[in-house]
Amino acid sequence: MLKGSVFFAALAVGLSACTTVDFSELAPATLTGSLFVMWVGEGNSSGDGNFVFVPDPADPLTFHRADKSLPGAEIQPGLMYTDGGSIPKIAQVFKGLSPWGYAPAYMIHDWMFVAHHCIVDKQDDKRFDQVRDVSFEDSAKILGEAIQGLVKANKVQKNDVAGTAITAAVASGIAENLWNTKGACAASKVRPEDIAAVQRAIPGAVQPAARKTFRLAPETPTTPPRGRATIVSRITF
Repeated sequence: MLKGSVFFAALAVGLSACTTVDFSELAPATLTGSLFVMWVGEGNSSGDGNFVFVPDPADPLTFHRADKSLPGAEIQPGLMYTDGGSIPKIAQVFKGLSPWGYAPAYMIHDWMFVAHHCIVDKQDDKRFDQVRDVSFEDSAKILGEAIQGLVKANKVQKNDVAGTAITAAVASGIAENLWNTKGACAASKVRPEDIAAVQRAIPGAVQPAARKTFRLAPETPTTPPRGRATIVSRITF
């Protein structure tokens, strides 16, 4: 999701602009599977730490659009860094604007950005194929559909204000500029020491393809592991 003050700016622009994404008209998606959110380090002073999204190796989180003919009809996000909804702390007092309140939806949205940035940077990885045809507008609609799906499944309380605000923010021009950023793939790759920590915490969670994709350089596999990653959340559908 969008970072801190960027979220505020995007939200202001999104709510004041004529967006093509109407949250109330979005069809609820279906979410299946399970996910882990793991803490792997303290991070910087402005956040709660560094977190990694980890698909359940036995039953990975999968997003299903109601209309199977649309781009991104099925999305299964892979291992990646995440900070949930990136909602600034000052905004978290408002109902529905918790950084982890719509966590599964945020994970789908985060993965679309990670995959798109790597596609733009000419990274050839079959794990990105599910979102290869997803446009920026599609990405905003998919997040809204995921939130609608969470409401329909009674995983979260209905809150049209939060859903509308979040969808407006991710459909804004500021968010689109981030979507079109070049050279962002390398920065999104999970460090080998964090891969090792995740693998120790959940054996089998990191598939060989992901280990190959997320290595930064040939010498990094010998980097000593950072420590044991801590599971802070598990969500199952």
